[in-house]
Amino acid sequence: MNDSVDRLASALEDRYRIESELGSGGMATVYLAEDLKHHRKVAVKVLRPELAAVLGAERFLKEIEVTAKLQHAHILPLFDSGEADSFLYYVMPHVEGESLRDRLNRDKQLPVEEAVRIAEMVASALDSAHRHDIIHRDIKPENILLHEGQALVADFGIALAVSAAAGGRMTETGLSLGTPHYMSPEQATADRKITGASDVYSLGCVTYEMLTGDPPYLGNTAQAIIAKIISDVPRPVRELRATAPGHVELALHKALEKLPADRFATAKEFADALTNPAFTLPSSAAFVAPVKSGPGRHRFVWPAIAVVAFVLAVWGWVRQQASNEPVTRFYITLQGDEALRGFALAPDASVLAYLGSGAGGGELWIKPRHEVRAIRLGGTEGAQAPFFSPDGTWIGFFADGKLKKVPISGGAPITLAESIPPLYPSGAWLDDGSVVYTGPQWELLRVSENGGVSEEVLRIESRVLFFISALPGARGIVFTDCPVTRGCREERVVRVMDFRNGDTRILLEDVRQAWYLASRHLLYVRPDGAGLAVPFNLKTLTVEGAAVPVIDAVSRRELAPLLSVSETGTPLYMGAEQLQSRVNEPREIVWVNREGVATQVDPAWTGEFESVALSPDGTKLAATFATTNGTEVWIKQMDRGPESRLTFTDGLNHRPAWTRDGLSVTFISNRGGTRDLYVKRADGVGTAEVALDLAVTVGEGFWSPDGDWLIYRAGITEEERDILAWRPGPDSTTVPVATAPGVDEVAPALSPDGRWLAYVSNETGRQEVWVRRFPDVEAGRWQVSVRGGTEPVWAHSGRELFYKSQGALMVVGVQTNPTFATLEVQELFSTQRYLNFDLHAQYDVTADGQRFVMIRNRSTGEGELILVENFFEELKDKVEN
Repeated sequence: MNDSVDRLASALEDRYRIESELGSGGMATVYLAEDLKHHRKVAVKVLRPELAAVLGAERFLKEIEVTAKLQHAHILPLFDSGEADSFLYYVMPHVEGESLRDRLNRDKQLPVEEAVRIAEMVASALDSAHRHDIIHRDIKPENILLHEGQALVADFGIALAVSAAAGGRMTETGLSLGTPHYMSPEQATADRKITGASDVYSLGCVTYEMLTGDPPYLGNTAQAIIAKIISDVPRPVRELRATAPGHVELALHKALEKLPADRFATAKEFADALTNPAFTLPSSAAFVAPVKSGPGRHRFVWPAIAVVAFVLAVWGWVRQQASNEPVTRFYITLQGDEALRGFALAPDASVLAYLGSGAGGGELWIKPRHEVRAIRLGGTEGAQAPFFSPDGTWIGFFADGKLKKVPISGGAPITLAESIPPLYPSGAWLDDGSVVYTGPQWELLRVSENGGVSEEVLRIESRVLFFISALPGARGIVFTDCPVTRGCREERVVRVMDFRNGDTRILLEDVRQAWYLASRHLLYVRPDGAGLAVPFNLKTLTVEGAAVPVIDAVSRRELAPLLSVSETGTPLYMGAEQLQSRVNEPREIVWVNREGVATQVDPAWTGEFESVALSPDGTKLAATFATTNGTEVWIKQMDRGPESRLTFTDGLNHRPAWTRDGLSVTFISNRGGTRDLYVKRADGVGTAEVALDLAVTVGEGFWSPDGDWLIYRAGITEEERDILAWRPGPDSTTVPVATAPGVDEVAPALSPDGRWLAYVSNETGRQEVWVRRFPDVEAGRWQVSVRGGTEPVWAHSGRELFYKSQGALMVVGVQTNPTFATLEVQELFSTQRYLNFDLHAQYDVTADGQRFVMIRNRSTGEGELILVENFFEELKDKVEN
């Protein structure tokens, strides 16, 4: 024995003979001993020294006397208690058998009948104690002993005695009463008044575990578990244990209600409900449903009332006291402009994930709160729209046209689903183990967190559905909805979808994005950048009451999620003042030589440029310019000459291309209601005319050098995008150029002699550059890139082809006689600072092939985000006032 045990044995030698240690818990160490007076085996429980020092012997022993009066067949009696040589101890019978925890560790789940019988015996013990005004406060499998088919509740009233003896000084012990997995919401929020309803809740958790194998809420940290107890709802038992009777599921539903008043009035009522096949609830018709499974199923989840006050400190669950910490705001500076385009906070706010620079372009980086430096997650090149799993151990993201996940500890990304939209991808990880994400046609899909077949959740024709926020318990989602035809820059609404019945309704209008908060609010951002919070009823899924301003100015970038909120109430956002210069002058047009040296075309000409095209003689530039009303085409006299606006209609006017004579520009516009190809003189004389009016949506197009063919890409979603060519005249004909079923074909580029068409296809599983003969497209085709490729552009000589791959501009020599063949491939320079787009080339090349006109982000390379700590406290004060 060690010195401490020797001291204990010596102090108790006149009453008990210590034989061996049985185990150690959060409050006490348990020893097997011989009761010398009564000649029986007993369990002596000795409080931890630091706990005993805080409690004091007199107060503790006085409180524990109350529990000694309990007499019940399923309560393990208290034989003795006392103080000896500074040790505080109490003595109970030694039970031959095992604890319920031992049984669950061995068998994981119990037969339904046995689980109900054990719960009934424990409820009987609780009911008796509650009638004597004694609350257990620590019901868990470790405190339920099994002996000859009987259940005995141990440590009855010990937690109450410890709490009462400690008064308000429990934080000094470094302990918290109750075990996180089995804590009631009122225990988790340090409510001063704990009633018998708390024990009913804890017994509900234990019963849930006996049936399903796990407690209702799981998490990697205690604070993560408690956050779920406060705001989430558990999965119905019958989803996890199909043989569980409906009345048992309903009884557990009521026992695990968030508010004590909504639970059973007594433990006996809970036991009666568990054993009564006729037991039902007023809302049970909507609650009980056939068991469903599979990643795409709409699961029936438990209705719950979220607790409004969040009083736990983010960094420590053991300090169970109301948070009076001040609200604090401070800047976080990140290297790399990519961070301004996507970031996310872990549920417990301990890790920040963001888009940072990498050798292959934008990659995922994580910044743990306790670390000085950020960590790059390999294999995440081209990542977009990161989001965390509920337990914070995985990050979901989009790349290479796929939905993926990667562990924050590092490792190879795992693909969950194929085919996501090239623009506006969005995802949310639900706490039932599924992910809802934006599909290729901007519909909402659902897939298991382990991958598999995706199932459609919702589709609204001609609308983009994105910026998804999950509701607790996989009850539903909140998301943004806007029209495709207006570039998603106006007419935005925020909707909610109820997964119980599939209903969808508009919650807010003229709103950019919205997030569900664990404080039972919706936080949303208006087009002017103001952040407001409005109460949200989790039972009815409706907003209630007036909205209150809570954030002064969020950045007004349209299509990037610029705010993330952790479950613990920590928002992180890009402030409008941090991006003011970038909003007004975010991009510039530059010349870049083959060595990657860039010079400005015109320092005075800046804006939200999106695509560029040089005139055949190189004296003029057509450029797309984004505004709040859509996109416009402008003509610039190179280098520092005047610029003039070419298009004057709201909506889309973009992707310009020059006719061979340099007199006119073709461009895509939706001014007629659908996207068609228009042509207009570059000097602005006259009006724009429809160059092609087909019953398909046109995404990009241009005339062949001889003017005989119009090459265009039809379709705007991945499954329908194809490349075709149309020849006008008496024998007008349409030729399919690249139209393989189920393959995405984009970014057509015709060689200067009109004989070879380069384009991008994902037929190999990722985007690669291909070349076909033209117009005899069946005469042969060749793959050009091998490690991914986008945005092909021909040199004017026809002997080189440029494209982007792995974050760099590549050039490959080509020969076309006697047939097509590729020669040496060279990497020219990094395209990290320049605008990149998979569907259409965002650059052009001069006639001599030595310089490129490109769009460069004007960022300094650092992005500042604003973090707000203890935000829920401020939110509560503002809403209440």
